[in-house]
Amino acid sequence: MTQWEYKLLDSRAVPEQKGLLPKPKAIRDIEEYFNRLGEEGWEIVNLDFKELGAHREFIGVAKRPKDG
Repeated sequence: MTQWEYKLLDSRAVPEQKGLLPKPKAIRDIEEYFNRLGEEGWEIVNLDFKELGAHREFIGVAKRPKDG
């Protein structure tokens, strides 16, 4: 049976110093962030996405198979 590990995705919690996605303003930035997660093996299983004017926020859950 597959065991999973989960990751909470929150646009406000992404560290700025790592250059991942400090303040998501463009759809392209968000797509790049999600593509990086996919390259690390994460699959987004739930996502709530909000647009407030020019500002975009999201919160969600991703999963990937646990090693070992």
